[in-house]
Amino acid sequence: MMIAKIGIITTSDRASAGVYEDLSGKAIIDTLNLYLKSHWEPVYRCISDDRKTIEDNLIDLIDNEKCCLVVTTGGTGPAQRDVTPEATEAVCDRMMPGFGELMRSVSLQYVPTAILSRQTAGLRGSSLIVNLPGKPKSIKECLDAVFPAIPYCIDIMEGPYLETNEEIIKAFRPKK
Repeated sequence: MMIAKIGIITTSDRASAGVYEDLSGKAIIDTLNLYLKSHWEPVYRCISDDRKTIEDNLIDLIDNEKCCLVVTTGGTGPAQRDVTPEATEAVCDRMMPGFGELMRSVSLQYVPTAILSRQTAGLRGSSLIVNLPGKPKSIKECLDAVFPAIPYCIDIMEGPYLETNEEIIKAFRPKK
């Protein structure tokens, strides 16, 4: 049985300060632990939010660590330092705009400022990268919305089979 490797990147201008508790990265890991029944291994990074560092880590997680999925948190707002979407687009072969559209739509149910978010998703080789917002509550809301499509996306790219805990979240896979 293949163990899925999932990259988790938190981008933060406080990451390089050394005294930073990453609640967002923990929220992603906790949520994925709830969602997934299949065995998976997190490959976690908390990095500074400069574009080159983000690009280098995305490339490393996919090309070298062989992660089938990389989930980022942070750096998706309108501030000058928010460059995660640009870094994602730079390393992707193809973009998947539906992910960002759905996440913004869901977030708008909670806060009107969701339109300021620039989350996106894309494909690099046979891996999926998804940018999430930076707040743990928003991370869960967005993952609840998009995760049902992620296992099938990974299937199509011939990645590891991600089995979900259907009592928590049901992955959509078309009937054959």
